[in-house]
Amino acid sequence: MTAPLPGTFVLAGCSRRKTSTNVPVTALELYAGGIAPQLRHRLSGHHELRRRVYFLSARHGLVAADTPLLPYDQALTISRAGELRASVHPQLRRHLDAAGTSARLLVVAEPLYLVLLADLLADKDRPLITWIPDPRGWSSAAAVLDDWNWP
Repeated sequence: MTAPLPGTFVLAGCSRRKTSTNVPVTALELYAGGIAPQLRHRLSGHHELRRRVYFLSARHGLVAADTPLLPYDQALTISRAGELRASVHPQLRRHLDAAGTSARLLVVAEPLYLVLLADLLADKDRPLITWIPDPRGWSSAAAVLDDWNWP
């Protein structure tokens, strides 16, 4: 198998459905809706690629897939998206810049989540972005991951 394309990242919106737990679990384990279940299955045993997966959380902003979280109930509103926007951009920019190559970003999230990415979209050196507005758009997301040689 060909190695995964360098500089490729997945960014998904958080989901309302979450794993019921009293102890922190990784974000990829916590989110039970959207593309998280399929992504979790596809990346099982591929820790290096899990480090390229992030969630946009209505509570926490940008969250790496392996960040431990407890369940929460917070919907993303336009006001909350505006609050999170300033913190998401520098965090995401650091991760993308650390890749050391031109970045490509797969975003699977409803339109409101793009508010959190507005500053990134305005960057002169913004990554090549593929946006899938259906948070359950796994077949479209899987096609992009296939093109990137992700397992």
